[in-house]
Amino acid sequence: MRKTVIVGNWKMNKSPKESRDFARELRQKLRTTPDQVEVGISPTLLSLEGALEEMSGSEILVGAQAAHWEPSGAYTGMVSMKMLQEAGADFVLVGHSEQRQFFGETDESVNQRTKAALELGLRPIVCIGELLDDRENGKTNEVLAKQIQTGLKDLDIRDPSDIVLAYEPVWAIGTGKTATPEMAQEAHVFCRQELAKLFGEERANSISIQYGGSAKPENAAELLSQEDIDGLLIGGASLKVDSFLAIINA
Repeated sequence: MRKTVIVGNWKMNKSPKESRDFARELRQKLRTTPDQVEVGISPTLLSLEGALEEMSGSEILVGAQAAHWEPSGAYTGMVSMKMLQEAGADFVLVGHSEQRQFFGETDESVNQRTKAALELGLRPIVCIGELLDDRENGKTNEVLAKQIQTGLKDLDIRDPSDIVLAYEPVWAIGTGKTATPEMAQEAHVFCRQELAKLFGEERANSISIQYGGSAKPENAAELLSQEDIDGLLIGGASLKVDSFLAIINA
């Protein structure tokens, strides 16, 4: 059975102290996670250690927002997957649309990062999604197919839970616009079909696919009721404990 994976991506928000305070409050209010639900937070790198300490021994996962594929080297400003693993991170976001838009992320570099994470037992949450122009010009499936086939090429996945795919239509991120549940479901079905081409139908049916894009307490239940939506990658609505909890409870 696929697990429902609920992850808060804090982006460039919350100081180390604010992150500790949030993590402590979330842990106090979320004593146990619902059956078949995984909950995680992605603070900034400066706040990662503190969040990990606050969540130590709990069921709540803590991951990073990005990392380089090389174990070390002359990459000023970056950290490696190996560093994240040694720090105790549970997962890492790969290919987020903002990394693609602002920092030159490509499908090829997504592939390198994903492989590096998997080799270290660090779960990658691989983000894909189309621009508004792609959607309006009927190119959504073409874009998603390329991102999946190139970004996940030649992966050594021993277990379907080793990886999570996150479909995030770029036009719906931080805009207040949300794909209708039916639109999101349609895209998730297509993504699963593409996963089957790489990993076989049985394994593809066991990989969790999240939706990301202005998910909030008001629409969480309806999105999650769709058969192929296996979780949410949440931005702004994850920055307040009560809002994040409302989504988890949905």
